[in-house]
Amino acid sequence: MIAVASGGHEAMLCDLGADDFIDYTEQRPEESVRDLDLVLDTIGGPDTGRFLPTLRRGGALFPVFPGFADAERAATLGVTVSMTQVRSNGTQLEELGRLMEAGILRVAIDSTFPLAEARAAHERAAEGHIRGKIVLVVP
Repeated sequence: MIAVASGGHEAMLCDLGADDFIDYTEQRPEESVRDLDLVLDTIGGPDTGRFLPTLRRGGALFPVFPGFADAERAATLGVTVSMTQVRSNGTQLEELGRLMEAGILRVAIDSTFPLAEARAAHERAAEGHIRGKIVLVVP
């Protein structure tokens, strides 16, 4: 697995299991790798198509956020593009809980806020460069 982030996140991402790391402030990931099986783009938007050449024929691009506009190019390159909608699924949530309890799945937490401080949590998210999830604690 190759993680892409700014250099300050390298140690954390490698600790979470990344085999390799690309600092996007020093090199463009879409120019650094080829023949990938899967790209999970957690930024998304109109620039997601830049990752198409990094994928092998038969590979898949999974943009988390909407805005992908290169479907024709993806088809020409033999790349599958999948978008997602999140839905509650009790069975999957139970399995995720089991994986977390076993230490197989780890979630990085940037910060925790009581529900009454939801505005501060939102402001923290707007600052950017977070290192993990922002958690609201519901009483």
